[in-house]
Amino acid sequence: MKTCVFHARLAALPLAAAAAFPAAFFAASPALSQTAAQAGTAPQLKEMVVTATRSAQPIGDVIADVTVIDRETIERAGPVGLADVLVRVPGIQVTRNGGIGSNTSVFVRGGESRHTPVFVDGVRVESQTTAGGASWNNIPLSLIDRIEIVRGPSSAVYGSDAVAGVIQIFTKRGEGPFSPSVTVGYGSYNTSRVELAASGSAGAFDYSLGLTQGQSNGFNARTVATQNPDADGYKSLSANAKLGLQISPDHRVEANVLQSHVDAQYDGGLTRDFRRISDLQTLGLQWEAKWSGQYSTKLAITQGTDSGEEGLNGSTPQISYDKSTISTLLFQNEYRIGAHLLSATLESRRDVFRLVGSSAVPRGMSAINRDRSLDGVSLGYGWSGGAHTLQLNARHDTDSEFGGKTTGSAAYAFALTPQWKVSASAGTSFRVPTLYQRFSIYGTSTLKPESGRSVEMALKYSQGTAQYGVTAYRNRLTNLLSFVTGNGPCLNGGPPTVLSNRSCYANTAQAEYTGLTFTAAETLGNVHLHGSLDLQNPKNLVTGRTLQRRSRQYGTLGAEMPLGGWKLAADLVMASRTFDSDNSNVVLPGYSLVNLSATTALSRDWKLVAKLDNVTDKAYQTAGTYANGRRSVYVGLTWAPQ
Repeated sequence: MKTCVFHARLAALPLAAAAAFPAAFFAASPALSQTAAQAGTAPQLKEMVVTATRSAQPIGDVIADVTVIDRETIERAGPVGLADVLVRVPGIQVTRNGGIGSNTSVFVRGGESRHTPVFVDGVRVESQTTAGGASWNNIPLSLIDRIEIVRGPSSAVYGSDAVAGVIQIFTKRGEGPFSPSVTVGYGSYNTSRVELAASGSAGAFDYSLGLTQGQSNGFNARTVATQNPDADGYKSLSANAKLGLQISPDHRVEANVLQSHVDAQYDGGLTRDFRRISDLQTLGLQWEAKWSGQYSTKLAITQGTDSGEEGLNGSTPQISYDKSTISTLLFQNEYRIGAHLLSATLESRRDVFRLVGSSAVPRGMSAINRDRSLDGVSLGYGWSGGAHTLQLNARHDTDSEFGGKTTGSAAYAFALTPQWKVSASAGTSFRVPTLYQRFSIYGTSTLKPESGRSVEMALKYSQGTAQYGVTAYRNRLTNLLSFVTGNGPCLNGGPPTVLSNRSCYANTAQAEYTGLTFTAAETLGNVHLHGSLDLQNPKNLVTGRTLQRRSRQYGTLGAEMPLGGWKLAADLVMASRTFDSDNSNVVLPGYSLVNLSATTALSRDWKLVAKLDNVTDKAYQTAGTYANGRRSVYVGLTWAPQ
């Protein structure tokens, strides 16, 4: 009990005091490793991950800082968003403007939300609206089977955007006999969810299908006197399909599609309610071929579309409409020679952006219609032998607007003993501005890409069920894009405007993201413990200020155990105070949240999930003037005949 109280006070600790926390953390509550902490089991060394290098690797050979979240963890989460699961991952902090369905930001190692590209079954999803990045609130958690998170720059593998990390989402692949399932659930705020799924295989053909409908009355997300005190709810509908054909033992063709629709309310004053209707669609077709024992290829054609319309709640006419489409052609080659893996990848990407009816459309124009292309070629080399593991990557991208950009990375790991491993890596990264940042009324046509240089070191220990790790990193960015007000950069270039003293996007800042991430795991008897602690300093080097809405200290602590046919789980999420914006001294207090869950098999075919979130009914904010959910209960029942 004393340990829980000690951890709960982390949010109030200054950085100097928190520096003493890791020793006590590892002594008092050993917990899970980064790769297995979310699963609640000891790591499987033969488990394969693909996100770190785009090539399938045993997790024990991956040098990058990786976390894998499995389906069991996702099922326990209940009717929440993807971000609510990611917040329990080391190195990730999440902010949200209200409840599920509202604008969400995911900061990986303190980096901007736009600095982490997101893929769904290999399809890149991103919005070109405003600063860019994935629409986290529109990615349906219920259809996800597995999530792989890579922390650290990966532009040498993925090109533009991968400045802070990469998150890849996988839906289920069908196998075995026909397996249907039905899930229904109900909880606080009149929240309900219905899920239908079916998967299986017949001969060379396999399939997986899913459909989810959810809704909630929500809660009052804006508690200030100038906003409508009503509840801000949402409705959602999502569907996905993954179809595969094993043409031969060495050739497989797979197609996948996902469609998500979210209708969310938000306040627009004392008497007006607005709504944003968002749609996310992913389409993918790929052919994997193994031509010999050494040589294999993958050819993939993908398209991700993110669109949305704004309007008054209860009215049909839209106020504005935006649509972002990313189309990609990928040709990947791998050649294995013993312990050596050589890879060469060609990638062609085209971004299209359309904005209609918005005040951000420059005067004299009816809409923004812009596109650009990015073509890249990358080379990779991996080797694992004895105590040594080496990974080298290089990539050259050509942007139709900005010309050429070359990035690279090098990583090396050495096993000091069978239990201890040390690693070091360095890399460069970049991100091109969004089409909105360049061509809206707030745009500046002369913007430059953001560029980053990073280094990191890690020490990990693994012995039986004990998993410990510490990672130190530094990532420096130049030409960081900021939204500024007034003269100066706002008058240099940009679309036509009648404003002489306008606000705009400009390359005004430099940033440095430094930090330490501690992770640990242990199984004591039948109790499994896991946790993490992040001590970070994401700083604007020009102003010397901590970047907005990012805590200097945050961490998690969790435990799972079986008891009388139930599997019980508890987790604690802690965050220290943050500044609400880069330009003000408004402070958002730190907080600690306790969440509980329980699952049990009622019979062979029936399973029950119960959740109690924010047990202490904590009132807290991750974005100024926006409330988060208070204590809530959810119960879900699943029928899956065996």
